[in-house]
This record gives sequence, C-alpha cells and structure tokens, in this order.
Amino acid sequence: MIAAAPPDPFRFHGGRLVAAAGRFKSAPAPWIDLSTGISPWAYPVPEVTADIWGRLPEPEQIARLERAAAEAFGVTKPAEIVAVPGSDLAIRLLGTLFPNSQGALLTPIYSGHRAAWPDAVEISRDEADDHDLVILANPNNPDGRIVSPARLRALRGQIIVDEAFADTEPAVSLLPDRGDAIILRSFGKFYGLAGIRLGFVIADVPIVERLRHVLGDWPVSAIATTVGIAAYQDGNWQEHQRKRLGEAASRLDRLLEDSGLRIIGGTSLFRLAIHDKARELFEYLGRSGILVRPFSEEEQQLRFGLPANEAEWQRLTNALDSWRDMQ
Repeated sequence: MIAAAPPDPFRFHGGRLVAAAGRFKSAPAPWIDLSTGISPWAYPVPEVTADIWGRLPEPEQIARLERAAAEAFGVTKPAEIVAVPGSDLAIRLLGTLFPNSQGALLTPIYSGHRAAWPDAVEISRDEADDHDLVILANPNNPDGRIVSPARLRALRGQIIVDEAFADTEPAVSLLPDRGDAIILRSFGKFYGLAGIRLGFVIADVPIVERLRHVLGDWPVSAIATTVGIAAYQDGNWQEHQRKRLGEAASRLDRLLEDSGLRIIGGTSLFRLAIHDKARELFEYLGRSGILVRPFSEEEQQLRFGLPANEAEWQRLTNALDSWRDMQ
C-alpha cells in the first residue's frame, strides 16, 4: 500500500498542532501555537464544586449567563440573546434560517461562513448595498478590516455580523443599536478559553426562538455557564485584558517588522503580515516548533498570534533572527 502524502501544511487551519507535529517531526517541544486568534492569557476559571461535571445546566443558570452577556454587550432585552456552543456552530445554523436567500459574503472572511453559505457570492465593501443579505466579520479575520457601525446601519438589506473579535474593540460593535442586524459574539477568543465552546447570537426574538428550538434545552454546558457568568461580570479583568493585548500586539509589530515582514492588518489578538518568502518562513518556523497561520489562497501572507510568555517571545525572536540571517 502506498502511504498517503502528508497534507500540504499551507492548507492548515489555525490550531492544527497534531497535523503540524506530524509534518515537522523533528521540531523541538513544546510547540508554540501562534496560529489562532485566541488570547494566550485565559480568564481565571473560578473554583467549581465536583458535582458540576455530573449535572446538566439548569434553565435558570443559562438565563443568568445570557443576562450577564447581554449586560456586557449592552443588549437591553435579554430575550434577544441566545447562548450557543461556540459561534462556529451558530454561523452554520444561521445559514439554514434563510433557505431562499442568496447571501453575499464581504470577503475576505472566515472559512466557516463560506461553508454555511455555499451558494453565496463574494463582494467588496462597495457592493454591499446591492444585496438583500450580507454576511461579514467586523473586525475581520484575518485582515482586521473594520466597517464603521454607521456604515453598517446604512445598508438597506439584512446583515449578519460576526463580531468574534469585537471584545478587543467594543467601539466597532453594532451593539446595542443593531437595528434588525443579526450579531454573533464569541467567548473563547478574548477570554482565552476556546475549549469551553461558548458564543451568542443577538437577533430579533423570532430568530432567537428558532435557534433555541434547534439547540434544545441544554445548548451549553454547566461549566460554560459558570465561567461565562463570572467573566462577563468582571469588568476590571476585561479592561486589563484589552491593555495587555494591545501592548503585546505592538511588541509583535516591532518584532515582525525588524524581521523584514510588512504588517498589513490584524487586531490586538493577531497580526497579518506579508513577505515574498512567506511559505519558506512558515516551513522554517514549523521546523523550529512554532506554528503560524498560512493561507493557501494568499501564499505571501502569514498570521501571527501572541506569544504567551517571555520564553515564547525569545524562541520566536531567535527563530526570526536566524531565518532573517539566512536570507
């Protein structure tokens, strides 16, 4: 039997450490995963009693979570918010709620939206007024593009706005004055707890109720409700998180630019950089045990997340310095 060829690493999605380790077998451990837009600093999980792992979340607990998130987002009507097990699932569910509408994707955009809307057309910002249903991310991934709330409110059609990265820049959110827009929010990225699988949809009540029906009585876990309630009520931690993310992103800018890369976008959770030898750099970093995010459709681009500590900063710095010296 002929062994299957290893996957092209330039088609990796973010966070595929097992695949990366299989590709770069001699890479030093531990791996540094800079391929996602997830904060390297997680919200401190509160102490929980052992029985939480054996219990389903009570409806009242889920309602408390939704109220806490609503208050954090500025949503005044908790009936317009529904918790979901990760915003990625919500993206795909929303695609089923408009079966007779052709969506228009403001590109570039996260690949999950393309999967949810396989028949959608891809448009530029200037074409958004020409469509009845527009789907976009704001701030965008991977380029950090921002469409002003005023511009979004002026669009004539239905809009679905993925605000997965809006916790880093609350001023760009359409909330609380969303009109009839459908908003997606993610918990895991800003709070550094993607494994909890928690997100929210904010929409008119009929859409929220349709989602509740599909999701069933226990859309999220008891641990997700417990952690989510604590995190959304902790305004001091949120402000501290925004400050340190901004400082780390500025430090990453300097490091990448000193290494000959050009920053072309991003948010305070990641930076998008360009270099004519990006593919070679991706491979070199992989052999160094550092995973960044490549793009098969844009092979000169790489996305870098934030190192978690000084040891990771030093490893990244050393690898970039060595690579630059080889050029």
